[in-house]
Amino acid sequence: MQVLQYIVNLGASVMIPIVIFIIGVIFRAGVGKSLKAALSIGVGFTGINLVIQLLTNNLGKAAEAMAKNFHLGLDVVDVGWPGTSPLAWASELGLIAIVVSIIVNVIMLLTKMTKVVNVDIWNIWHMAFTGCIVQVVTGSYWLAIIAIIIHSAIVFKLGDIFTPVTDNYFGLNGISIPHGDSAIMGVFAKPIDDLIDHIPGLNKIDISFETIEKRFGVFGQPSILGAFLGLIIGLLAGQGIGKALTLAIQMASVMVLMPVVVKYIMEGLIPISDAAKKIMDKHFKNANFTIGMDPALLLGDSNVIATSLLLIPITLLLAMIMPGNRILPFGDLATIGFFVAIAAGIHKGNIFRTLISGTAIMTMTIWISNQTWKYQVKLGRSVGLLAANKKVGSLDQGGNPITYILAKGLSKEFSIGLLIIFVLWVSAFVYTYISYKKKSLYKIDSVEEKN
Repeated sequence: MQVLQYIVNLGASVMIPIVIFIIGVIFRAGVGKSLKAALSIGVGFTGINLVIQLLTNNLGKAAEAMAKNFHLGLDVVDVGWPGTSPLAWASELGLIAIVVSIIVNVIMLLTKMTKVVNVDIWNIWHMAFTGCIVQVVTGSYWLAIIAIIIHSAIVFKLGDIFTPVTDNYFGLNGISIPHGDSAIMGVFAKPIDDLIDHIPGLNKIDISFETIEKRFGVFGQPSILGAFLGLIIGLLAGQGIGKALTLAIQMASVMVLMPVVVKYIMEGLIPISDAAKKIMDKHFKNANFTIGMDPALLLGDSNVIATSLLLIPITLLLAMIMPGNRILPFGDLATIGFFVAIAAGIHKGNIFRTLISGTAIMTMTIWISNQTWKYQVKLGRSVGLLAANKKVGSLDQGGNPITYILAKGLSKEFSIGLLIIFVLWVSAFVYTYISYKKKSLYKIDSVEEKN
């Protein structure tokens, strides 16, 4: 366990390459190819971390200044995933969650309940955090383990459900995204997308980088639009022309660099994915297993980044007008793309539709985070990572429907709010599952007819 804890503490950019190397060797990709793939993925994740730091350090400061300009007066600070994940790993459930989640994954694979082979061990902190909050609320270690099992099973299934999206829109063939708020919140995008299809006028609006570039030429390119959005956010933050222009260049850099660093991860994954597929197909005919990876891969899409930038002022406005809200969005503002990436794929890159889904997603996220922050504070103090006078929450995982439903449900603290969130999420999940199931069956029938 001490060795595992040491590896976890190294972070995703080291942990995931180690896992990829081991899997490559197990699936007979060869030591050389496995090492090259692992290093390529390590380079990619290091690049992603640098770009996210660029977002957090610069865009985060602008967002904080914007919040002050709007005089939000909110006293519970969103520390984001960088401040939330250490709480999960420092708890007694952190390493146990890895073991539990892997066992759940193996059982689901053997029973054909999922096709996701999860290698993204780092992001198991999501399941661990859910377990920690359940333990804080209920005081029960075993209910916490049950929560980890349920959360794991749900996200692995979501990886399957959204395979058509990751394959067809993002072009990540053989890759699934079974982690994070992106998949869990993505279930709301499908019913919203279908609803918009039936609204005259709205169903004709299609705004994406492709359509913008066709209409505006060079002025519609990702770097220019990123610079424009960065400039606007800087001005809204009251930073002055100089700092606003600096932020504009930084956001243009994000638009250009993110797709580049994601390519390194894909180059590393392809040989491992191919080797795994050969072995799996040999033992499990027509299994079509996918490799479960970090949702950061989806941030390589320019439409995802553009939508996340546009959602920053919208999220702050939602926090300001939501009755009874005390959460000040901050730490996760720069990484809203993690919340809406799957939604962007479901909407086929349509920024207009993704903004509608994103607004609904961030509204629910803020509301739930406002219900769970006290549990997060208690967790932070119990693991010695939070001072007694600090009030913190998080949008990532703290605002997660699964965490909220399990914490309240297993503690039998029923309320109208819990009932509404439960009905909304479960209904959206079932609707999305059935919708993509029908499409899969239609494709199978079409292939059989051709043959």
